[in-house]
Amino acid sequence: MFFGTYTPKVDEKGRLFLPAKFREQLAEGLVVTRGQERCLTVWSMQDFAGMTDRLREAPVTNKGARDYVRMLFAAASQEVPDKQGRITIPSVLREYASLGKEVMVIGAMNRIEIWDPTAWATYSEEQEQKFSELSDEVFPGI
Repeated sequence: MFFGTYTPKVDEKGRLFLPAKFREQLAEGLVVTRGQERCLTVWSMQDFAGMTDRLREAPVTNKGARDYVRMLFAAASQEVPDKQGRITIPSVLREYASLGKEVMVIGAMNRIEIWDPTAWATYSEEQEQKFSELSDEVFPGI
């Protein structure tokens, strides 16, 4: 499980130091790809394989499923962290998420998201009120 917020740097070669708390879970490899709201999503190989299995069940005749699969897989990059815990984020993904040297890395349960700090601050501020309101919808009766 991934949780917490971290502020590692992206170096001049496009490499990101994964937060130390995430490294063990991703040591065998990971997939980084487009996420929603113009962030990047990092999946363990196991979770990405599970998601791929579910996507295989979607009918190819469904335009939404085709579009989603194209966008997800076209930008996907399989990585194995180096001995220092770094992964390379391809330039196409850095551009997609408007990433510079400074980034925000957040744990989001079964995945990691990588955000531009300004985009994360804006998103987080916009969602604060909704977060309170959604608790009844996500956890009814609790």
